[in-house]
Amino acid sequence: MIKSRKQREMISTILRYALLIVLALFIIIPVLWMISTAFKPEAETYSPTPIWIPSEISLDSFKKFFGIYNFGKMTLNSLVTCLGSVIICTTCACLSGYGVTRFKFKGKGTFMGFLLVTQMFPSVMLVVPFYSVLTKYHLTNSLVGLIIVYAATNVAFSTWMMTSYFENIPLELDEAARVDGASSFTIFRKIILPLTVPGIAAVAIYILINGWNEYMYSSVLISKDSLKTLTVGIVSLNTQNQVHWNDMMAASTVSCLPLVILFLCFQKYFIAGMTSGAVKS
Repeated sequence: MIKSRKQREMISTILRYALLIVLALFIIIPVLWMISTAFKPEAETYSPTPIWIPSEISLDSFKKFFGIYNFGKMTLNSLVTCLGSVIICTTCACLSGYGVTRFKFKGKGTFMGFLLVTQMFPSVMLVVPFYSVLTKYHLTNSLVGLIIVYAATNVAFSTWMMTSYFENIPLELDEAARVDGASSFTIFRKIILPLTVPGIAAVAIYILINGWNEYMYSSVLISKDSLKTLTVGIVSLNTQNQVHWNDMMAASTVSCLPLVILFLCFQKYFIAGMTSGAVKS
């Protein structure tokens, strides 16, 4: 009986690992194909049989990234919009999360419920309202308008994340500081905020990833070539007459690198911030 039970546990473990390996391959194989295609000569990208290892390493597609296609400017535009939305969202989320967890006021539950409801609307439903409002204030074809849109679409979930993190900080810290004569803003800035660095990092990475990969709003709200973002530039390689696969894969590879490096450097903060509040003591 013991042997059979051990055998069942071993079989169960093997099946779990096999399933994880299969799921991992679904993610890894497209990434490897993207990198392989980025270094292929253009002729090999149209080969009827898959070629995983290029016959010769070609850097022509990467040279076109900053040369012919002017992706350097698009990368800068994406970086500006992402950093702008990160600053706005993290500031609003920190202030809102602190206020919700530290102060009693009417409509607190309604406010948090409203934030949750705003996440239930699909992005495509919000394109026309955003375009109408930005047109009224002359913010279309403007990175400022795009920053506002990115901040508006991310601030609700960011507030929920920061609220969960602030709830784990004992109220006794606020009370002790208030006894010493500190104001609410001083407590927030000098005592509570430094303790929420993992949560802030998680929110910032979440907003940055969403903004970096966003396509729909930037393609609709921006029409000037000088203001287009990186995702719009990559999609533009898919023309009506031809798809430049090696150029597209090279651009995709370069666009992935900042996010990969960022996540590897700050993954402990990201995981800590995302799992904060999952277990209640």
